[in-house]
Amino acid sequence: MSRIQEILNKAERDGGLHRTRTIVAEGPVIGTPVGGGALAATMAVPPVPLDVAREPHAVEGHLNHLLVAAFAPQSLAAEQYRSLRTRVKSAERGRTMRTIVITSPNKGDGKSLTAANLALTMAQEFQQRVLLVDGDLRHASIHLMFGIDETPGLSDVLIGEIPLDDALVTLPQHALTILPSGQAPSHPAELLGSTAMRRTLDALRTRFDRVIIDMPPVAPLADVPIALGMVDGLLMIVRAGVTPKPAIERALAGLDTSKVLGLVLNDAGAGGASYEYAYKKVAG
Repeated sequence: MSRIQEILNKAERDGGLHRTRTIVAEGPVIGTPVGGGALAATMAVPPVPLDVAREPHAVEGHLNHLLVAAFAPQSLAAEQYRSLRTRVKSAERGRTMRTIVITSPNKGDGKSLTAANLALTMAQEFQQRVLLVDGDLRHASIHLMFGIDETPGLSDVLIGEIPLDDALVTLPQHALTILPSGQAPSHPAELLGSTAMRRTLDALRTRFDRVIIDMPPVAPLADVPIALGMVDGLLMIVRAGVTPKPAIERALAGLDTSKVLGLVLNDAGAGGASYEYAYKKVAG
């Protein structure tokens, strides 16, 4: 039995979760490991040119209590996000993972919460400049988690209504910068795949050490596959006892698997208080 399968079985056995569908994370779920096989770990628990940098405007924000990386940094759950941060760093293996997409097979798998907590955790590292981008232009939620305005944001920048710097929001007390989603566009996939999106990401790479991008679920949208060519890596969020194997397979089938860093299994314990991760190595 693979280590990944053991993790998924443990989520069902120890977490007391009721499964209505089978989850099996083998074969095409992870894809062929690149550069040395799969790694697994079991755990309980921000008009001017784009490259002209100005200080983002600072706000206090009103964070959601589920952002444990900020509210309960000594908790076991927060420790799991720190472990995820460490494993993302170890997956670089000579490659720079500066821009990372967070997505999931389906709605409700916990991708946005994972993206927010991971970004907060990365921002806690010494001298790390971290940006959290709400790239889910269809169903934005990052602004709600942090108690900030939804607009202006990414979509407004991409259509040329405002300069990038005017859309960046910094939370000084958390050393984190956020780029909200902005106004809901009529053609989000086209915006995310545009030259303006590529130019924006290129500008952000020069200004931040980590750019975490919360994207929509993969199925049945084109948003993630279109944007994946512009970023360095992707984490797929899977919900224990809910996300079925076919959904995972469909989600990964249309992606460049060389950019898939691995799967994050959440809701793997009683009350959703634990997270487990399965990784594959990335070629250097």
